[in-house]
Amino acid sequence: MTPPTQKEISAEIAELRDAYAKAVADGAPRMDHPHRDYPPYRSSVLRHPKRPLVTVHDPEAVELTGPVFGVTDVTELDRDLTRQHTGEPLGERIVVTGRVLDRDGRPVRGQLVEIWQANAAGRYVHQRDQHPAPLDPNFTGVGRCLTDDDGRYTFTTIKPGPYPWRNHDNAWRPAHIHFSLFGTAFTQRLVTQMYFPGDPLFRYDPIMQSVTDDAARQRMVAAYDHDLSTPEWALGYRWDIVLDGPAATWFEEGR
Repeated sequence: MTPPTQKEISAEIAELRDAYAKAVADGAPRMDHPHRDYPPYRSSVLRHPKRPLVTVHDPEAVELTGPVFGVTDVTELDRDLTRQHTGEPLGERIVVTGRVLDRDGRPVRGQLVEIWQANAAGRYVHQRDQHPAPLDPNFTGVGRCLTDDDGRYTFTTIKPGPYPWRNHDNAWRPAHIHFSLFGTAFTQRLVTQMYFPGDPLFRYDPIMQSVTDDAARQRMVAAYDHDLSTPEWALGYRWDIVLDGPAATWFEEGR
């Protein structure tokens, strides 16, 4: 089967956005989160949940069979992805920081925040990633930390590169970092993506464009913060994560 062209995908995105705008104009509520089956994002139609949720009758049993986590398991090395190997990783060094907040702007303390990302060439350390770009022996692309009393997280890493993903002809993902947040248990997990400002690939990316509301989509983009940049060391980006409410960050529900 011939993959759809970028023009066809863009037309699908535009049609869905026009339908959403009309619905809002007619009184429908704004929708921060996309539908689980978003046709321009081809694989979402094939793998989104189609059956009712499974009821867990004994939630304590789920916790007992899940992974065990403690504060002492997280070290400073986990938050600095540039120091996890003996050599220096290639690419643009960056610092990403922000606060995890509830709907009322209060800090969420002790939150486990994990990230994973491609390297500077747009390649993941994963057996299914066969993108013909170089792997970096000094960069694995995963990190974690706990939010402090102010709800703040901080990572030092390398700015990821864009990469092809075969959703359609000439499909490229914008540079992004995946974020995972755990609550008080491993069954309480939210996953989202952080993007970088001014990326020309935004308009072509069905995953980002599946977030139909313009304001919600902009909340996925970090802000460059010169005060966070370290001279001759790293550029700084700030990105707050709001867990719920009208200003909530987009999360990958059911994905």
